[in-house]
Amino acid sequence: MVANDAVVKKIYSLVDQIYKKPPAKFIPGKTKIQYSGAFYDGKEVRAMLEAIFKGWFGLAWCGEELEFKLSSFIGAKSTLLTNSGSSASLLSMSALTNKYFAGRIEKGSEVITPACTFATTASSVIHAGMVPVFVDVELGTYNPRPRDIEAAISKKTKVLFLPHTLGNPNNMDEIMKIVKKYKLYLVEDNCDALGSTYDGKKTGSFGILATCSFYPAHHITLAGEGGAVFINDRRLERIILSLRNWGRGCWCIGTEKDPNGACGYRFDFKVDGVPIDHKYYFTNLGYNLKPVEIQASMGIVQLAKYPKMMAKRKANFFHLYKILKRWEKFFILPQSFEKSDPVWFSLPITLRGDSPFTRQAITRFLESKMIETRTVFAGNITKQPAFYDVKYRKVGSLENSDRILSDTFFVGIWPGIGKEELNYIGDVFNGFLKKY
Repeated sequence: MVANDAVVKKIYSLVDQIYKKPPAKFIPGKTKIQYSGAFYDGKEVRAMLEAIFKGWFGLAWCGEELEFKLSSFIGAKSTLLTNSGSSASLLSMSALTNKYFAGRIEKGSEVITPACTFATTASSVIHAGMVPVFVDVELGTYNPRPRDIEAAISKKTKVLFLPHTLGNPNNMDEIMKIVKKYKLYLVEDNCDALGSTYDGKKTGSFGILATCSFYPAHHITLAGEGGAVFINDRRLERIILSLRNWGRGCWCIGTEKDPNGACGYRFDFKVDGVPIDHKYYFTNLGYNLKPVEIQASMGIVQLAKYPKMMAKRKANFFHLYKILKRWEKFFILPQSFEKSDPVWFSLPITLRGDSPFTRQAITRFLESKMIETRTVFAGNITKQPAFYDVKYRKVGSLENSDRILSDTFFVGIWPGIGKEELNYIGDVFNGFLKKY
């Protein structure tokens, strides 16, 4: 902490005053209802200020604490923080093809993943030198059918990279049977699904690896960005650490106190016969994909609050679902499996095939009434310009992914939305739909 404790206490007091102010009154049609956003108060700001006052910005005490607490929360063997969920995906795919991984996958191997996805889930497969194999998803669950996954498996298939789309868990009973039967690696894209469970087990704990995002729109945030890799095979931990930390061979953590390093041989490594500091001994072609200590300090507070935030998301989802259920003749509403307990990212809606209006018409109307909407990510990713010249394989017609590209959107249910806003959303839907 900085020297003048009285000044610090004054700063904290002012922060508390700022965040104790009641939120601005919701004015229907005037106040924007965001589809999602960062949900925090003065506790997070104070935690970040404390990290700043310590004067150490690289990952250290807070980073280690958050990684430990995330592992405990998910049920993973270990966790490494990253600067984004996209970076977590890149590190996961790169680690599985790494030369130091005893079970490594050859470049050119196939990775089965849904065509309805976020761009960097698919692109991380390509950047790692593997070939994506795209399968279709179900309308309503927005996850792939296990039978379609199994039909897509070839001799080159080595990995399933499966998002729990919008927080909705996949059918993990059937997925794990496929993983075991064909001896595949499962990597979960858990970016939308922090806290979701299947049969009482957290998503992110089923696969050899899992990814998470702390972008402000997601369930918790680390000062605006951030991500994590959940690791369930400790052989991959040092590989991912190296790839994340510039590719260097040193595995010392930020709080290491021994000047000779955690290994005790910091100055005994050699490059071309020349002794070198282990901190500048590079074993991988890596990146710098770390967050900073300030972000981790916010994450610790966010995670402590998260049970209440989860409950609010679930309550908002069911409140809005009940309002929209009267319009099922126009919409396919979201569905989940019997064993699933989703912490939904949002509430997705697909127009039925005989709908008398277009997605563009209803989303423009909602936006005109200050209700934010979004499409379900890329829709059919193979139709996106980035994938025009990419090598991939697809199985089936991907007709549902095409439907999602044209007919699906979502509205928000994050903790920053109250009952008044949810009821207003329902009124706006009613106002649009009653004429049909």
